[in-house]
Amino acid sequence: METKLIDGKQIAREIRAELKEKIKALKEAGKPVPKLVVILVGEDPASEIYVRNKAKACGWIQMESETIQMRADIREEELLDKIQELNQDPGVNGILVQMPLPAGFDAEKVLDAIDPSKDVDGFHPMNVGKMAIGNPTALESCTPAGVIQLLERSGIEISGKYCVVVGRSNIVGKPMARMLLAKNGTVTVLHSKTQNMDEILKQADIFVSAIGKPKFFRGSQFKEGVVIVDVGIHRSEEGICGDVDTQSCQGIASYITPVPGGVGPMTIAMLLYNTLRAYEQQHEK
Repeated sequence: METKLIDGKQIAREIRAELKEKIKALKEAGKPVPKLVVILVGEDPASEIYVRNKAKACGWIQMESETIQMRADIREEELLDKIQELNQDPGVNGILVQMPLPAGFDAEKVLDAIDPSKDVDGFHPMNVGKMAIGNPTALESCTPAGVIQLLERSGIEISGKYCVVVGRSNIVGKPMARMLLAKNGTVTVLHSKTQNMDEILKQADIFVSAIGKPKFFRGSQFKEGVVIVDVGIHRSEEGICGDVDTQSCQGIASYITPVPGGVGPMTIAMLLYNTLRAYEQQHEK
């Protein structure tokens, strides 16, 4: 069996091109364009790279963006005040606070302070709840939403398939399971306390890993024809790899996402998508 790579870079480009056309149409109609504001607290090098990439992606599609850099030693109240100011600004459509925050900040309190209608990361309890009950106005968590786009745009059927998700984080695992369920997949979530993991893995039609352990899964654990989506990303002296040993899955998986170049580019593409959706929903009111 030939194992096909799911090209996240290409699919992300397609999504950006579609968004660019929509923003171009807004401009031509004399309407304001969506604006994303990213707040970066402190000087974490990895976070600074992510934020620059987000600003660059906004530029590609002609979306407005602003980065607000705040010192690591500010009081939490200053950050909450800034979020409140952005919540009340009608010219701001999406707000994102870059994680992780420096020590001493209550991340949950900060994320909860963002207006749910501007929560383009999809982390606010209001959006999580809407997504869980299938409310179409939910702004969905970007990484799992990107996985759904990868599958659908690659022509991979989710409905009726046995989908296995490894990991139960609020950022990937839990929303991923709910999104697959919403697409009529039959879903099992595996985690550190699961006892019959190998038995379940062998049944998976679609496998999504967000376990956070480099090359933890091997091809011999899966049945032939499985679709493997690897959300993990790990940096080592040997280079970048995911949760899955991709090489050992060749000839077993029908489709697999590479690391890098698979799920990663989709996260920022879906952030832009959410910002446009937030803009559209705000202008409908």
